[in-house]
Parts: sequence; C-alpha cells; structure tokens
Amino acid sequence: MSPRVTALRPDRRGHIVVELDGERWRTLPVEVAATAGLVVGRELDRPTVRELRRALRRSEALATATRTLRHRDMSATRLAQRLEGTRVAPSARAEALDVLARAGLVDDARLAERRADELAARGFGDEAIRHDLEGQGVRAELREQAVAALPDESARALKIVARRGPGPKTARYLAAKGFGEDAVEAALAGSVAADT
Repeated sequence: MSPRVTALRPDRRGHIVVELDGERWRTLPVEVAATAGLVVGRELDRPTVRELRRALRRSEALATATRTLRHRDMSATRLAQRLEGTRVAPSARAEALDVLARAGLVDDARLAERRADELAARGFGDEAIRHDLEGQGVRAELREQAVAALPDESARALKIVARRGPGPKTARYLAAKGFGEDAVEAALAGSVAADT
C-alpha cells in the first residue's frame, strides 16, 4: 500500500512541508506540490511520484535560470548552455526556456539590440559588434537586424576621428575596434574634407 499525504503545512520560506502517514516527509516549493496535485488524503503512488519528480525538476531548472538572469540578460542559447552545465535535465531545460521566453525574460532580439547599442556607444564598429553578438549566442539574422538598426558606421567612425584626429594611428585604432575599411576611409576622408 502506498503512503498517504496526511498534512500539508506552509513553512517560513514559502514552501510546503509534506507529511506522509503522520511523519514529516519533505519540503517542496508550493508550485511543485500544486502541479503534482498533492492534497491531504492522496496516496503517493508511482504515477504521482513520477509527476512530483518532473515538477521538481522543472521548478529547479526555472529557479536556476532566473538566478542566472538576475545578473544579466542572456540569449536562449547561452542560458541553455548554462543550464546544461548545472546538469538540468534536457526536458526541464527546454520547459524553463519556454516559460522564460513566453514571459519575455529571454528575448534574443531585445538582447541583440541592447548589446549592439551599448557597444556602438562605446565606439565599436559593426564587425566587432557582430562578433560579440555571435559570442553571446545570438542567431545570425538577429545580429544583422541589430547592426542594421544602428547609426551609420561611417558616421560613428567620423565622430571618433573628430575626437582623436585623423592619421594612421586613428585608422589603426578604428580597424582594431571593428570598423570596416570603407567606414574608416570615409571617416578619414570626411575629416580631411571638413578641415579644408
């Protein structure tokens, strides 16, 4: 005969203390107990235990993912890699990512736009921004959309040339910051034309 749930009591941390046959069994998050359908009088048979384990894995995956996102925005790919590193089961990982995406907490397009804007404001060129977004796990089409939404690369390079002055040293600096040849040449030519 399977053990029976004899009590469900809230604890101070917002969890539920589950008693089986009058003995304290374990403490569970409220959503896990609710998802598994734990109620006083219910037998803890094999199907219920399986559902309880699945709900617990989902809850742990979601908690791990939200803790990770608390520190910084992350692409779905990078978050999946992080969860994989914490040994979250693949099905629980997929469910957690789906829940977070539906809630708008994981949004690769938003991440790409914000990151591209941030890097452009810090003086990076389009190629460096694409490379960074690729490293963040952002898909190619979203990288291109984010870069296309930025102010013109030549105009951004011209501002740097105006601040640093024209010359080979500035040209090398721009190339190192990921500006394309055309943008560097246009900025240097524009700076020379503005000086005359």
